[in-house]
Amino acid sequence: MVAPLEFYFDFSSPYGYLASYRIDEIAAEFGRTVTWRPYLLGVAFKSSGQSPLVSQPMRGPYHLRDMERTARRLKVPMVLPEGFPMATTAAGRAFYWLDSKDPGKARDLAKALYRAAFAQARNITPTEVVAAVAGEIGLDAAEVKTAIGSPEAKERLRAETENAIARGIFGSPFFIIDGEPFWGNDRLDDVREWLKTGGW
Repeated sequence: MVAPLEFYFDFSSPYGYLASYRIDEIAAEFGRTVTWRPYLLGVAFKSSGQSPLVSQPMRGPYHLRDMERTARRLKVPMVLPEGFPMATTAAGRAFYWLDSKDPGKARDLAKALYRAAFAQARNITPTEVVAAVAGEIGLDAAEVKTAIGSPEAKERLRAETENAIARGIFGSPFFIIDGEPFWGNDRLDDVREWLKTGGW
């Protein structure tokens, strides 16, 4: 059986948001599925010595422009929420709690959280906001709010983040295609070509 593509991202990543519109579609072209894997990019930054793109001198203003330009090309909305870059612990915990029950619905929640952040300019750091977004797609908001504080959800996000770092994942979005790593939304065309040709 062919392995799924792996999509690593942080919910505070605008480029991860942009990639979320395309990765499933690209995989489907080749009869593949995608495993969505949120993790805490800030923890990875401590290991790699990086900092958020938008906070870097010179590079920050360029990437803000590039994000907006890429969104226009893809015809998707793009706004940065107040408080950006945001802490995304609650979002990650909610995702993995739901993923353990229904991976498809967890993916729907991930897309809804990304839209809330970068299409609606909502800061998704607070547990209450994550639960509200979950409620908007038909989940039980109170149940999600409780689950975010559960030991199981905390441990799963911690373990997924540690595993990502151990695998050399240092950015968002980051894709693993049959063992081959690709970093960045701008590598999705390479991902498609890799799937088409079997690699080079």
